[in-house]
Amino acid sequence: MTSVSRPMHYPAAQDLSYRACTRCIMDSAADRHITFDAEGLCNHCRRYDELVDTRRLRGEQGRAALRLLVERIKAAGRGREYDCMIGVSGGVDSTYVAYLVKQHGLRPLAVHFDNGWNSELATRNIERVLRNIGIDLHTYVVDWDEFRDLQLAFLHASTPDGEIPTDHAIGALLWKEAARRGIRHIISGMNFATESISVPDWSYGHSDWRFIKDVHRRFGQVRLKTYPHFSLPYLFYANIIRGVRIVSILNYVDYNKEQAMEVLRTELGWKNYGGKHHESIYTRFYQGYLLPRKFGVDKRYGHLSDLINAGQISRAEALAEIAQPPYAEQLQEQDLAYVCKKLRLSEQQFEAIMRAPVKTFRDYRNLFGVVQLLRTSVNFLRKSRLYPR
Repeated sequence: MTSVSRPMHYPAAQDLSYRACTRCIMDSAADRHITFDAEGLCNHCRRYDELVDTRRLRGEQGRAALRLLVERIKAAGRGREYDCMIGVSGGVDSTYVAYLVKQHGLRPLAVHFDNGWNSELATRNIERVLRNIGIDLHTYVVDWDEFRDLQLAFLHASTPDGEIPTDHAIGALLWKEAARRGIRHIISGMNFATESISVPDWSYGHSDWRFIKDVHRRFGQVRLKTYPHFSLPYLFYANIIRGVRIVSILNYVDYNKEQAMEVLRTELGWKNYGGKHHESIYTRFYQGYLLPRKFGVDKRYGHLSDLINAGQISRAEALAEIAQPPYAEQLQEQDLAYVCKKLRLSEQQFEAIMRAPVKTFRDYRNLFGVVQLLRTSVNFLRKSRLYPR
């Protein structure tokens, strides 16, 4: 299959409007809405500085807070088969969460959303790790015809949000399984240290069912009868009525991704994929091939900038890594052929998708304002210590 060539987003030398952050590697080519202060610090770094004390705890302060949190989780789950729930993908963050909760004596149920795109290594990692530490696994296998149709709808919508069908379904599955089983705490692998940068123009819609529905209404053909989903009223029900809380346990420890991977390799037999979220073939292809070539979006800018802010890599190291291809070009071509075959797209159909005019979530019905207000409200509750970090 012939690959579709698109220029990457790197700025031309004569682009006088180009600016880069003085601390991280975010720049005006990666994020067209980026802003800078008088010292050249970008809005992403300023946001990190504003929120870090409300999201992360370090050293003994974190260990003390985590001990109290663990006791609350155990008390809330007393008398039940499981006292918490974790989502597992086989990646480093979720796997390290599984390791931590067992280290602290919790009784988790692991939940995995199988969307049909797992690499063989991801499946082996999940099975090996959970068997080694003794965690029960519940796997939800999505209806492939429904899910394929929704993924194709997002490709035809021509927005950079093609991973939203998976991200939304994972959230829905965790919320609904927790509410159904009477589990009060979902232990998340999200962490401020390595995932603080959020650019809506890169990806939007994780919690916006209105947006997802509108994309599917316009471009989908298969009725979504079993696809896991949730609306904002359901979040109110799960949070307020059922009292379910999401806890980002990695915000309570001194989380270092390289150190975590070494622990998982030596103690649990976990194997690395070579890239963030590369446990999924579709994610690897979407983030490493389609996003840069069609939308000029390279999410590594955000991932590496997070690690700079967390003090885990230097700016020079990040710049050296971003200068390399997202992943091996030969594997990109293999993934392209595999994705097209699995989605039943011809070469001409895929090229038409790649050449279609770029749109954003703003071209479809959405609840962006409401979602942003909810995020701000949750951050305020965290700052007031009324919601877990």
